[in-house]
Amino acid sequence: MFSGCLHKYFDWISEKKKKNEKLELIDNLQRLGVSYHFKDEIMQILRSINQHTPGDSLYSTALKFRLLRQHDFHIYQDMLGNFKDENGNLKHQSFCNNTKGLLQLYEASFLMDTHETTTLLESHLKTYLNNNKHGHEDNYVTIIEALVRHALELPLHCMMLRVETSWYLNIYEKMTISNPLLLELAKLDFNIVQSTHQQDLRYLSRWWKSSSLAENLPFARDRIVEAFFWIVGTMFEPQYSNSRRMLTKVAALGTIIDDIYDVYGTLDELELFTDAVERMDVKAMDQLPNYMKVCYLALFNSITEIAYEVLKQQGINIIPYLTKSWADLCKALLREAKWYYNGYTPSLEEYMDNAWMSIGIPVIVINVFFCVTNPITKEAIESLSKYPHIIRCSATIIRLADDLATSMDEMERGDVPKSIQCYMNDHKGASEKEARKHINYLIKETWKLLNISQHDNSLFSKSFIECAINIARTGQTIYQHGDGHGIQNYEIKNRISKLFFEPIKYSTP
Repeated sequence: MFSGCLHKYFDWISEKKKKNEKLELIDNLQRLGVSYHFKDEIMQILRSINQHTPGDSLYSTALKFRLLRQHDFHIYQDMLGNFKDENGNLKHQSFCNNTKGLLQLYEASFLMDTHETTTLLESHLKTYLNNNKHGHEDNYVTIIEALVRHALELPLHCMMLRVETSWYLNIYEKMTISNPLLLELAKLDFNIVQSTHQQDLRYLSRWWKSSSLAENLPFARDRIVEAFFWIVGTMFEPQYSNSRRMLTKVAALGTIIDDIYDVYGTLDELELFTDAVERMDVKAMDQLPNYMKVCYLALFNSITEIAYEVLKQQGINIIPYLTKSWADLCKALLREAKWYYNGYTPSLEEYMDNAWMSIGIPVIVINVFFCVTNPITKEAIESLSKYPHIIRCSATIIRLADDLATSMDEMERGDVPKSIQCYMNDHKGASEKEARKHINYLIKETWKLLNISQHDNSLFSKSFIECAINIARTGQTIYQHGDGHGIQNYEIKNRISKLFFEPIKYSTP
């Protein structure tokens, strides 16, 4: 009933000539997590808009630019040129005082080709917050302040979609201009999606317990719920339930294998395990120590489970491609283990050349490809096996975000130097603060490359590209407040609780 009413609302608003209302509706649908119900209507509205002319205000122009670029329209930054002078600064003081417009431009800047505008706008928005420290009784101002603080913590373009929805539902409800019908739909949909995720978690909890991985590998992290959180961030829609279940197994196994290489296995054992994964043969596990055999067989079963589904549906044997991705991960982890045992600190370039693979994200993304792609073409598989930019960029963003959040803890427990230490070693005398500033700069630059790369992958489906970008968003969100896999990370535990275990109250219209 809700969906039918909102479709009628779409028809009504599409007939109106107020472009801003159309754009705001799309923006709210996305942030409230229900845009997947209205993909055709959204594209119809965006196609109907004159794409290359600026809006009537800073706010509307920036919103238009962001939404069109998000949906893969080729929009040039010249659209925003009317608001800047020859030095790249905002032309008029009135623009600087327009917080709503500045915020929208700030969010849009993360889809621009350069990051200079982002830095300028960040400064303006921080000044606004400093001047409004004590809040304001005006509800509008309070909401704007909340939106600004939220964006400065992590911009919309880099935020995990479901976490954004959980947060924005609370904000949207307080807005005087909120649409009651849309709000009720979003609440109902959130609970329906949550119920689907709970079913997935029940299945995965049974699988995890029956696998005995936690009991047989007590040194490894027991993080099945966190693994599921990663995959929900990549694909949350109800129709992907079976894929989420298979991919969560992949993510959980990746965490265990990472711990084997990082904290437990001897170098000789790690070389044996790497060789066995390259062969991917049940007989290969005979050479492994007992504690590795359970993990190896679980990995073998995961690969064959996904391969069986693809073979059944599309008649393609993908075992060689899945095996290669796992073998590449193990070789990257082995290389880091050798660095550690030899007391070697690589250059930042050498470290990053290996670290985008050792973070484990390419394995997950390649498995995602086979779960969401139909039909699978030979050209796409061949391109995938070479790790195109969309995979490398997503993995690099997460690697760097992980290093910012966890490198000191991992160094203390006995791990290879991370990007921060490598930078400091390259630049003698550089402080940790300077190193962190550089790593943050690299993250911003890699986001620009990721934005570009999504337009250069015609071999891949839109669904896969969205998942590859979503996993980067998820990584940024998970490592936003420290180690997202850390047992004491209360922020992540709170987000997990809200997404999976706390339904939202709504009234029946």
